[in-house]
Amino acid sequence: MSATTSSDSLQVSITNRQILKIALPISFALLVPQINFITNNIFLGQLGEQELAAAGLTGVYYLIFAAIGFGLNNGLQALISRRAGENRVDEIGKLFSQGVRISLVIAASGILITYFLAPVILRNAIDSSETYHQCIEFLRIRIWGLPFLYIYQMRNALLVGTNQSKYLVAGTAAETIANIFFDYTLINGHWGFPNLGFNGAAFASIIAEAIGMFVVFLVIHMKGISKRFSLYGKFGYDRINTRLILVQSSPLIAQHAISLISWIFFYILIEHHGQRDLAISNTMRNIFGFFGVFTWAFAATTNTMVSNVIGQGKKEQVITLINKIMRISMALSLGVAIILNLFPHLFLSIYSQGESFVEDAIPVVRIVSSALILMSFSTVWLNAVTGTGNSKITLYIEAITIVLYCIYVYLVLEVFKLPITIGWMSEWLYWTVLFTASYLYIRSGKWKGKVI
Repeated sequence: MSATTSSDSLQVSITNRQILKIALPISFALLVPQINFITNNIFLGQLGEQELAAAGLTGVYYLIFAAIGFGLNNGLQALISRRAGENRVDEIGKLFSQGVRISLVIAASGILITYFLAPVILRNAIDSSETYHQCIEFLRIRIWGLPFLYIYQMRNALLVGTNQSKYLVAGTAAETIANIFFDYTLINGHWGFPNLGFNGAAFASIIAEAIGMFVVFLVIHMKGISKRFSLYGKFGYDRINTRLILVQSSPLIAQHAISLISWIFFYILIEHHGQRDLAISNTMRNIFGFFGVFTWAFAATTNTMVSNVIGQGKKEQVITLINKIMRISMALSLGVAIILNLFPHLFLSIYSQGESFVEDAIPVVRIVSSALILMSFSTVWLNAVTGTGNSKITLYIEAITIVLYCIYVYLVLEVFKLPITIGWMSEWLYWTVLFTASYLYIRSGKWKGKVI
């Protein structure tokens, strides 16, 4: 039964309305962790430039594990979307439960790595002893939010993959409110709460993630989604579906992990240039995170819709779908870039670092805003590759791009010691290569014989 004839069908239609119906709630859901990062940095920036710089390193470190979960999320989402397109509802609950099991194992591994391996790596990578100790103490608290984050991400895969992204809103709203409240009370000790300083942001984030996870599962239960897909009756080990998820997700996990590892490599090189450059780069990460949510939402929409359409047997409509999503994504990113270039002071002043900081950061804002436009269509095409089920190709594309990216940033920042404005031009290289490889693969048609 087609999506247009039954509201109960999980199949999608290729219309702008369908695209926006899926993408806009995802945008809001993705906006929440970015608001959390920015909120943390606003409060930490009030403590000083040292704290703002350290927040950049700890934020990128945690994002590595968040990206691993995001890779698992993308793989699971593609599988759930494919089953939705095929109208095989009975398989969706099985996939979800095995995704949760896998995510908890990865979360436990992340906690162990943070306690025993991260100190060794960061001690040899960070020049400042004060920054090192501040980062390690913070991360050993912050990492305990990983299980909540991963289960939260599996929920995203379920709701987006079954075209019910509107239910993302409740959990993400609860998380945002909780994070702002506990940042305010725990970092500075307001309203009778303990004054935890820099580490207060870590506790605030953990509490917020736990609350967000609880609220969204409450919504799922109240809306009957858990009953429809039998989410809680199939948590026993399922070898076939576990293997299917790992085969589909492992390349995506590796892809997102190496992407974020390359970014922490970039931030370590920036740290060698001094606290000011590191603090500026941390604000640039916030720009990417906050204003890039629309792009990532359309990328996630591309993944789920491409997989769903292929599941319906309509492979000939895939490129038409990609082009529709790309045009909307580019239009929004162009608007964001214009706003950032017209009003850079408005965004940079919220970090309370003074006029000289703002003036030093504006040239980098110009570079980053243009990179957002490149990202707006590159991620759409890359996620189209993911939606076809060829996650290994996605990994190969990412790996080639990362090698070129790392060579560039190492030469610019470490060998020739050029300004960070030139270093941030690496984003132009990254997104251009990513788009070119993804576009050529989709246009080749080699994905049409893939079955998942």
